[in-house]
Amino acid sequence: MSTASTVGTTSAAPHDPDTRGDIAVRHDSATPRQVETGAGPARAGRLPSPARHPWWALVVLMLPVLLVSVDNTVLSFAVPQLSRHLEPSSAQLLWLVDVYPLVLAALLVPMGAAADRWGRRRMLIIGAIGFGAVSVLAAFAPSAGALIVARAGMGLFGAALMPSTLALIRNLFPDARRRRLAIAIWASAFSAGAALGPIVGGFLLEHFHWGSIFLMAVPILLPLLVAGPLLIPESRDPAPGRLDLASVALVAATMAPIVYGITALATGGGAPVALGTIAAGLVAGTGFVRRQLRLEHPLLDVRLFRNLVFTGSVLINLLSVVAIVGFLFFVTQDLQLILGLSPMVAGMALLPGLAATIVAGLLVVPIVSRVRPGYVVAAAFALSALGYGIAALSAGAATPAVLMVAFAVLGAGVGAGETVSNDLILTAAPPHQAGAASAISETAYEVGAVLGTTLVGGLLTAHFRGSIAIPAGVTGADAEAARQTLGGATAVAERLGGGAGDQLLTAAQEAFASGVWLTAGVGTALMAGAVVLALRTLRGVPAR
Repeated sequence: MSTASTVGTTSAAPHDPDTRGDIAVRHDSATPRQVETGAGPARAGRLPSPARHPWWALVVLMLPVLLVSVDNTVLSFAVPQLSRHLEPSSAQLLWLVDVYPLVLAALLVPMGAAADRWGRRRMLIIGAIGFGAVSVLAAFAPSAGALIVARAGMGLFGAALMPSTLALIRNLFPDARRRRLAIAIWASAFSAGAALGPIVGGFLLEHFHWGSIFLMAVPILLPLLVAGPLLIPESRDPAPGRLDLASVALVAATMAPIVYGITALATGGGAPVALGTIAAGLVAGTGFVRRQLRLEHPLLDVRLFRNLVFTGSVLINLLSVVAIVGFLFFVTQDLQLILGLSPMVAGMALLPGLAATIVAGLLVVPIVSRVRPGYVVAAAFALSALGYGIAALSAGAATPAVLMVAFAVLGAGVGAGETVSNDLILTAAPPHQAGAASAISETAYEVGAVLGTTLVGGLLTAHFRGSIAIPAGVTGADAEAARQTLGGATAVAERLGGGAGDQLLTAAQEAFASGVWLTAGVGTALMAGAVVLALRTLRGVPAR
């Protein structure tokens, strides 16, 4: 995953190795200046004392990183149980997965600016308290609608958690070499969390109520609330740029209507309304870009996108996440509802793929020192296309081993491509704009998570609704529930039993299998297009 930073500061590691822990650089100036840490402002020529136990403080900061990354993958495994217990509509099912990264992406940059203004440790603690409280509410949500609201709240407080962590790490480690190691550990926590998600989620779902996947936030965040104030010094920007609330509103007005419109198209919500909301989102997005170009202290420096390498790398980062999140949306249902695996066994089946993502991300580093990054990224996406191709060709006849191999191949490509793209995002930006670049990179990750579910998952959902053949013996509310999702059809079939139940289950599995073929085929084409994108936008970047 990409490394996120606060809006008013830059990531010191890639571009500013001599920067000390409490130095920040504003986006509108390349001149370093000291920032306030602790209770009072830094005096000229004197740096505040670093934390006495920085490595222990780093351990504490890893907790929210692990939690947010685990939450990105764990919910996929709960989809079958949620479908049975809460009986969501097809649109609600997509929003259950989408609303968390949507809110997180929309508020990530504004929360970074708020942390600069009011204190990064303070925002971290506020985010931890809020995330834990809303997670408890999510665990006992009585309906799909209530769970969607709780997931939105988790996105809100998750956005308060994430931007502060990297900025605080910068203050904990004044020495450049130690800081680089700390940031590398910070970034690896995302991959570790993604790998732990299926295992922890599978275990909890197999032994406890589905709400347990949300309750695990409490024991993870309690050590942060206790040890954070003791180990982590406060830091803030003493002269932050004005937090432009109009820009914050325009970000939300851009993303929410577009995602809603795509979701409505996928679930038969009416083309005129869906296209109208998408158009409204695009208009708001145009207004956001124009406003950022006029502001002296923009919420997001959109001028960075004039750099072709930067823009291509951001799109590559986004497509990497679309690929893996979209694949997880259907493969988790396939393993559990078609092949009949328990949540724990299904999680274990995907572990090699998540491990391949981590390993490929590490192995690609020495490769790009000898091979042009454009070629490396193109090869990585070709590998991801192969993974989707395996899933498409085996649709309806896949075994757990085949899906395991497909996900491992896909994950290797995503891990390599995302690692290179994250590095290029930072190095393509000017040194004094590294903070804005890293914030954009993190936002691209969350937008990719939204689009992965909305586009890939929405296509599968729309095909399932339109192609399932409801048997004559299934009518009324049962028929409508069966049309919504595979999980809903499975629950209705189990409740009916007998011939009608068996016929419905067979029809649902056939409709889902044909949807997987279509969806994986589209995923293959999308990854092939990404190969072309990498070759065109990164062709001028030399090996380093």
